[in-house]
Amino acid sequence: MRISCLICCLAWLLPAAPVLAADADKPGLLGSGSILMIQAAPDAIHYNSKPEYKGTHWLVGAELQFPSRWLGGYSYFNNSFDQRCHYLYAGYTWRISENNTNWYVKLTGGALYGYKAPYEDKVPYNHNGLSPAIIPGLGYKYDRFNVQLNVFGTAGIMITVGYDLVR
Repeated sequence: MRISCLICCLAWLLPAAPVLAADADKPGLLGSGSILMIQAAPDAIHYNSKPEYKGTHWLVGAELQFPSRWLGGYSYFNNSFDQRCHYLYAGYTWRISENNTNWYVKLTGGALYGYKAPYEDKVPYNHNGLSPAIIPGLGYKYDRFNVQLNVFGTAGIMITVGYDLVR
């Protein structure tokens, strides 16, 4: 079961691989101008509180960002139903303004794994805990630090903080 989930995740991300790898073959630890960012979120905010929400929501993750503004990443988190979940993704970042490059919009898409019975219907197109996901975000970056507001569907938002570990 887990191998088939991994194969599905990789198949969803395969189209992004050539774009992500284009910057990776340049000199340097991660490629010239690439950044390895770590991130965390201590909680999530739901638009509507429901009695079925339980546990503590949190997220930890890592993201590889390329000079072309393409990125790939992985997040491990505790969902609203106290289930451990994984999000493997690729995405792109747009600067909001060329005059102020600190603000950006990010869109990621990938494979979400971990929403299982009895909550498998809480994410669309879920099959055996595996579903596609698209996460938009708005962020602000200052030096090596960033803060992002990420929207997860019609359920709520999560604020993450990040740090450029290697660049």
